[in-house]
Parts: sequence; C-alpha cells; structure tokens
Amino acid sequence: MSPPREDNPIELIADARGGTDGSLGRLLLLYTNYLKFLATMHIDPRIRARVSPSDIVQETFYEAQRDFGQFRGQSEPEFLAWLRRILVNNLARQVERHLLTKKRDVRREVKLDEIGASMERSTMRLGAILVDRGDSPSGDAARSERAVILVDALAELPADYRDVLVLRHVQSLSFDEIGRRMERSSGATRMLWLRAMERLRPLLETRGLR
Repeated sequence: MSPPREDNPIELIADARGGTDGSLGRLLLLYTNYLKFLATMHIDPRIRARVSPSDIVQETFYEAQRDFGQFRGQSEPEFLAWLRRILVNNLARQVERHLLTKKRDVRREVKLDEIGASMERSTMRLGAILVDRGDSPSGDAARSERAVILVDALAELPADYRDVLVLRHVQSLSFDEIGRRMERSSGATRMLWLRAMERLRPLLETRGLR
C-alpha cells in the first residue's frame, strides 16, 4: 500500500515558480494516477486500441513542464484545471491525428468542448464519493482536490473493485447494467460494490477523507 502523498502542492507550486530544482517534477507526479484515470475515461472509443493513456499523460507532463511559465494560478485547484486543459487538448489532438484530415476543422473545437465538459463531470462525481458534497462556495475546488486523492486510493484496489466503483459512481450505471458489463448477476454486483466500498474507506481515511 502506498502512503498518502507527503508533498504539499502549494509549496511545490511556489518552489517551481521560484526555480527550485525538481519541484515541478515532484508536483506533476502527484497527479499521475488522476490524469491517467481521466485519459482512460475520455479517450475516443474509436481510437482506444491505438492510443495509450500513459503516453497521453506523459505528453501532458512534457507540455506542462515546457509551458509552466504560462501558469498564473497559485492554488492546487487552479493547477489541476490547467493540467486538465492540457490533457483535453492532447486527447483532441489524438482524434485529429487518427481520424480527422483537416487540422483546423471546426469539429476540433466541438471535440474540445465535449471532452472538457465530460471531464469536469467525471471530476465532480469522483469528488462526491463518500464525502459530503456541501453547498459552500469552495465546494467545487474541494471536490476537485478530493478527486485526486480518491483516484490514488482507487489505484490500490483490485481491478474488479475499481471497475464496479467507477461504473457505479462515475458512469452512474444501475447494478443491472453493471452486472451485464461485468458478467455478474445484479445481486452479485451489489455485493461486489459493498465489498469495494468497505475496502476503499480505510484507504481514504489514511488520506484524511471520511
């Protein structure tokens, strides 16, 4: 089991802006699981067999390091939003590369909007698992940060536990629908979900979530 992250994102952002060696690399590593999860969820199904989520994340990290001077935010939610915009562009670029012949086609803007909106929904749904959604002005930022912590915890679960939680909470499928996808009965799927939730809770508690 990997421990909760020890690096403070706010300090790393400040250190990276100040030019401290290695601070930007350490900052980006905090979001490896999060970006890979989003990339996996939002790769266009038509190119899924040809495109690796890990490669898209590496490209996103490369561009974030190259263009970090353009980042004007101070907080983790602002940095996450900036990373997601880079990721969305890279996902859309893969569609262009594999499916579209006109690089400046208006379809690219439509695809960017679609991917971006879908990614924001996924992030909000992730951040709502096992925590009070709340209605405070800072709710969206808090859910965004919780989503990162949650994805790190999900990465430690067995694949079937992770899958049932994602299908249930992120894709909002019924137990009958999940059962058909996972080739299980509805009752067996519900039991799998309960076991997955029980396994997830202590992982979240070690990371400060209840």
